[in-house]
Amino acid sequence: MQLSDVVFALIGVGALLAGILPRLVEKRPLSMPIAFLALGMLVFGLPIGLPEADPLRYAKLTEHLTEIGVIVALMGAGLKIDRPFGRRRWASTGRLLIIAMPITIAAVALFGWWWAGLVPASALLLGAAMAPTDPVLASDVQVGEPTDEEDSEDEVRFALTSEAGLNDGLAFPFVYAAIAIALHGVDPAGWLGEWVLKDVLYKGAVGLAGGALIGWALGKLFFRAKRDALRLARHSEGFLALAATFLAYGVVEVAGGYGFLAVFVAARAIRAAERSHEYHQVLHDFAEQTERLLTVLLLLLLGGAVVGGLLAPLTWQAAAAGLVLIFLIRPLAAFAALRGAPGTTAEHWVIAAFGIRGIGSFYYLAYAMTHANFPRADLLWATAGFVVVVSVVLHGIAATPVMRYLDHSSSDAK
Repeated sequence: MQLSDVVFALIGVGALLAGILPRLVEKRPLSMPIAFLALGMLVFGLPIGLPEADPLRYAKLTEHLTEIGVIVALMGAGLKIDRPFGRRRWASTGRLLIIAMPITIAAVALFGWWWAGLVPASALLLGAAMAPTDPVLASDVQVGEPTDEEDSEDEVRFALTSEAGLNDGLAFPFVYAAIAIALHGVDPAGWLGEWVLKDVLYKGAVGLAGGALIGWALGKLFFRAKRDALRLARHSEGFLALAATFLAYGVVEVAGGYGFLAVFVAARAIRAAERSHEYHQVLHDFAEQTERLLTVLLLLLLGGAVVGGLLAPLTWQAAAAGLVLIFLIRPLAAFAALRGAPGTTAEHWVIAAFGIRGIGSFYYLAYAMTHANFPRADLLWATAGFVVVVSVVLHGIAATPVMRYLDHSSSDAK
């Protein structure tokens, strides 16, 4: 029996289950990520000769696999949001990003340094990696497919989807700050000025502007090209969702900007070009199917990493810091940030509680560790792995009953 044959069989089983499981668990307190995480632990625990799923050993491979998973999820998230941009309409998103996210990063970094014993660079990296709500694993609490109604989305699903779409790109400056501290030391004199000008202002501006420009150009091409052969929306080619994803990400990254930010902004610009066109459904469906396959692969590997010893270096102090993040820091920071935002108090608590940690966190760790040396890298990975596993299980079980309760409450109120 060759290893390649086993891998092919595993991919086939995973792809088949990716098509079946969402429908089986749709109305049950169980999520697809839980099932595939468990499957990964089971398969990699069998003596069938699978290679070790070690993110520390294969840091570059981990970086690129998680990178692809995140950008495809960002395109899907941007395409399925119906609500046009507006200061009041996106107030919850702004508060989560501008208030809750920096507080979460700072609090996790503080706990990582003071409580878990990490050096400042590693503690800040942990905070930056664990703060974003994940666009890949948060699908159970995100908005549904694109529709013609601009205000069809409830505040909970909209806030979590839009937050997940934007916060991955906005976490990157703090990742770069951690890299700078690892390379130059805590003294800000050696890195602060360049960090503000380059990693905050320049990269952020290029990400926003580049994504908007590419999305606008693709929207013109898809829906308003003068030649029928170039008006691609008429031909319903779903794979162009990937073309838009990689084009926006690659061009902006080459220009030195934040590609994550560009992908989501490009998706929103494409959607705005012809808001009610049925082609958005085609693009979204292809992006979602691709995302689901990538999610299966990544969760199988995460399960393999867990049984392979990913959590072995975890200390009780680091585990406690992770639990504090899930149960206290994120909920309290987000709830406080949402005071005065649209939605009820119950909706604010749900938004605050469902900041799901996931694949993006692994990307940030892998990226940072290929650019600088971080002491106790094994503990960072163990802590992140622990938090993601707890989040996958906890939020996966709670998502269906909680969202069903909110939906019933909303319908009763009407």
